[in-house]
Amino acid sequence: MAIKTINVEMLAKMFLAGAQNIEAKKEFINELNVFPVPDGDTGTNMSLTIMAAAKEVTALENMDVTTLAKAISSGSLRGARGNSGVILSQLLRGFTKSIREESQIDVPALARAVLRAKDTAYKAVMKPKEGTILTVARGISDKAQELVEETDDLEVFIPKIIEEAEAVLARTPDMLPVLKEAGVVDSGGQGLLEVIKGAYDAFLGKEIDYSAIAPSSAVNVTKINADSSAEIKFGYCTEFIILTEKEFTEDNEMDFKAYLESIGDSIVCVADEDVVKVHVHTNDPGLAIQKALTFGQLSRMKIDNMREEHQEKLIKDAQKLAQAEKENKKKKEKEARKPVGFIAVSIGEGLNEIFRELGVDYIIEGGQTMNPSTDDMLNAIDEVNADTIFILPNNKNIVLAANQARDLMKEKDIIVIPTKTVPQGITAVINFNPEADVDTNEETMLEEIKNVKTGQVTYAVRDTHIDDKEIHEGDIMGIGDAGILSVGTSIEDTAKDMLAQLVEEESELISLYYGEDVSEEEAEKFVAEIEENYPDMDVDAHKGGQPIYYYILAVE
Repeated sequence: MAIKTINVEMLAKMFLAGAQNIEAKKEFINELNVFPVPDGDTGTNMSLTIMAAAKEVTALENMDVTTLAKAISSGSLRGARGNSGVILSQLLRGFTKSIREESQIDVPALARAVLRAKDTAYKAVMKPKEGTILTVARGISDKAQELVEETDDLEVFIPKIIEEAEAVLARTPDMLPVLKEAGVVDSGGQGLLEVIKGAYDAFLGKEIDYSAIAPSSAVNVTKINADSSAEIKFGYCTEFIILTEKEFTEDNEMDFKAYLESIGDSIVCVADEDVVKVHVHTNDPGLAIQKALTFGQLSRMKIDNMREEHQEKLIKDAQKLAQAEKENKKKKEKEARKPVGFIAVSIGEGLNEIFRELGVDYIIEGGQTMNPSTDDMLNAIDEVNADTIFILPNNKNIVLAANQARDLMKEKDIIVIPTKTVPQGITAVINFNPEADVDTNEETMLEEIKNVKTGQVTYAVRDTHIDDKEIHEGDIMGIGDAGILSVGTSIEDTAKDMLAQLVEEESELISLYYGEDVSEEEAEKFVAEIEENYPDMDVDAHKGGQPIYYYILAVE
């Protein structure tokens, strides 16, 4: 028998199952990343993005298609991390915009939704590249438009969509030479496929482990009900003392305990001569009392409604939070509003301090090792009391999230300077002129960051072949703006080889930031060698304190 429609409860289940599946497969997806660097990878970013949306979905009450669509869209947009996460959030945004307008979710509705998802994601990327998650999304959309003319059965439609997605994904190495060289398919496309596969498992009625979505308690994926009082199974804390009128034997005690366990939990039953102390959590205190009366009179009776107390606590906590936010808002309003403010993404004590000394108002901890989310950006924007705010992402994988925060923020003027490295970010803020207008400063910063060439020295986490280089796990890599420049077994030798490829005849300045795994003595020795090799250039060295990267080098 054909299945022609799915209801909102099934749609919610399918979405949560898709989220659960990508969470389970994230390490596999991470392994598909072309560059073998120890940083926040595609699988991690996509999982964190969709899990933010899953959290919104599980918190829904009185769910319908409109509220479900809004939760998925809002949660994924704000939770988006990395380029792959932002693109996934845009796919979900387009998909949910379409379904919220549908009277029923059938094959034509899904075909329209995946078309809108593809269009929305392509528009969000300035220069769409084929052989990526976008290509897989386009393949899915094209196949859906074809299938809508052939079937109205979802049991036929969904498997064929998955089959097409797998076929397109398998062709991505032919579209992107770097994928073929590394011997992998596109990691973002694989992530999208895992979401759809997970959703199909739920559609088929397979048992899904939702533990990653709700680690502290089971999720009711049928009702998706977030009633906080539902966490309390038995609502009344019941205590009393029995003044026994006859012998209270061990058998009596065991039978009474067994009875209490049948009507509640958290049982305490302690007998001491002619007194029995009782404690039980139950939904019907009367049953416990009636049974106890068969043994004697009752004293010191106390019954508390735990659900009411829990609700009161939640209300008080919410009131405290609201009051704190109100006071914080008043504090901000008292502060003089600045015409221009700065937000920078950075990690490492030394680098953070450099940005602060240059006048950056807010540091978002993150970067290669952890891509901050769009929501992190929005929170930072809220903290900076300025009319215009420049954001320096300082990483190519954070620029899209910054742009998404800019588009979501309506109260302030946000300008994203697309800095792809920390040295570019430092150059951008150094070239800010408080006497010039915003447009002039933006133009100057965009121009100046083009003059910064960056190299970063780290280690390989797996074997691969890329940029015509054979790389083994544990090798040291020198990574430039466009790819891997040098590979070796010595940190300093690899860094010097990389630096030789960055320096040109007109270069004047080498800036060096050493990481948390490099001692001051090691750094000083390395700086002395650089100064000896490049006597006509200025060498500026700082303790960056960054993790993962032994050295970050910039040439201007």
